[in-house]
Parts: sequence; C-alpha cells; structure tokens
Amino acid sequence: MEDINFYLDYAEEMMNNSVDHVNNALTKIRAGKAMPNMLDGIMVEYYGSPTPINQVSSVNTPDAKTLMIKPWEKSIIPDIERAIINSDLGLNPQNDGEQIIINIPALTEERRLALVKQVRHEVENGKISIRNARHDCQHHFKQLQKDGVSEDELKISEEKLNKMTEAHTSKVDELVKKKEEEIMTV
Repeated sequence: MEDINFYLDYAEEMMNNSVDHVNNALTKIRAGKAMPNMLDGIMVEYYGSPTPINQVSSVNTPDAKTLMIKPWEKSIIPDIERAIINSDLGLNPQNDGEQIIINIPALTEERRLALVKQVRHEVENGKISIRNARHDCQHHFKQLQKDGVSEDELKISEEKLNKMTEAHTSKVDELVKKKEEEIMTV
C-alpha cells in the first residue's frame, strides 16, 4: 500500500504543477489592462546574457492602460525596447531617455477572440499534462499488480486517481472560464 500512496502523491503533485503552470500562463495573457507580470517572459540582453526584464528594471502601472519601465541603468533602454518589440505581445514601447512607457491599446473583438483561442490552447496543454500524470500513475499500478498488490487495493487507488484527475481538470476549467470572461468583458 505504501507504493500505491507514493504514486498517488506523485500524481497529485504533477497535477498540481500542471494547474499552477496553466494559471501562470493565463496571467501572462493580457485582458486589456496593464499588469507588470505581462512582461515576465521577456528576456533582455544584459552584459551578454539573457536576463528577465524585472531583474534589470522596475515595472509599474501608474494607471490601468499604462506600463512604466524604469531600468536600473539607462544604457540598457534600447535593449529593453528591442526585447519588447520582438516579443509576441504586440506592444509599442516609447522611451523618454529615463524610462520606457507602454500604452496598452484597447482590445479589438478580433484580438479578444485570438486571446480566447490562446487561453484554450494553454488549458488544453494543462489538461493533457494532467491526463499524462494519471496515465503514468496507472502504468505504475499495473506494475504493482504484477508485483502482487491486491486487486482491491488497486481498484480503490484507481478510483482515488480518477477523482483526483477530475478535481484538477475542474480547477483548470474554472481558470479558463474566469479568464475568458475577463477577456471578453469590454
């Protein structure tokens, strides 16, 4: 029974990681308002190595439609601008020599639908990851059955695994529902 619980705990940890990953991916998808974490995935060349933008500058939101980036060193302003332009966020940075200002444009209906599609893609990847964790655990259960673990224990564990999978899938569905609502609200 010890091995079964180990694999159940492992599967739950993997499923939790999948839900967390989806949640983090969804927070990076903008819904029309400026958020500092929108720029989290952007890397800036800093002394020859790619560095996250929030480690070379402070990123603030003075209002709901503006991001303000104040680099620790003025010399990297062009590098930060280039990194933002080259990202797939569709943002247009402007600098005043001291800082970079990004005005977040209002989302068009077409852009909103594209963002919803992106959200669904991220969610589907999360669900696949959850199912893969379940499949991996089931594989270990089959191995344990060959090693002599009773069918009753395995059946109970299989039911726990299926309930766990459903619970994590529901969490991901709830995340997508909230994010779609957020995106489609004008």
